[in-house]
Amino acid sequence: MARTSIKSIQIPEGVTLTSDQNLITASGKLGEMSLNLHQDVDLVKEDSSISFQPNKKTKESLAITGTMRALSVNLMKGVSDGFEKKLEINGVGYRAKLAGNIIELSLGFSHPVKHELPDGVSAELPSNTEIILKSMDKQLVGQVAAEIRDYRPPEPYKGKGVKYAEEIIKRKESKKA
Repeated sequence: MARTSIKSIQIPEGVTLTSDQNLITASGKLGEMSLNLHQDVDLVKEDSSISFQPNKKTKESLAITGTMRALSVNLMKGVSDGFEKKLEINGVGYRAKLAGNIIELSLGFSHPVKHELPDGVSAELPSNTEIILKSMDKQLVGQVAAEIRDYRPPEPYKGKGVKYAEEIIKRKESKKA
């Protein structure tokens, strides 16, 4: 079984990490975020790296140690570089428009769909069929991208809808008469 959960993590340049009991706080050029540690996990801080150790001898404790390690890696990457998700809109007449923190989507419905962006997420529209969401919280940017995609998921016959930029849609052949 892989033991990546107990490998040490190098703290990136420009990120300061402080720990106070069960709270890890990382601050970088994009801002500050914090993470609550699970009670089954102990934090071991060294000069320029941190590592996590399970404080119980159970499978669940080892599993949550790996989860805390992955969340802290995302925490440090978020405050230093940030995360982004790209969405593409395919379809005749399908487009997006940005007004403040509201994305207005024309997706073939009788009315435009308005999606308000939460605090901490920003959007860019390089064209009216591309949306780039940016945030320092990986979970939040992924959730917002999934909510926008759920308005009109891509369909397999013509490929119309909102899809992730890296997503591949398996196309189906239409029924023959």
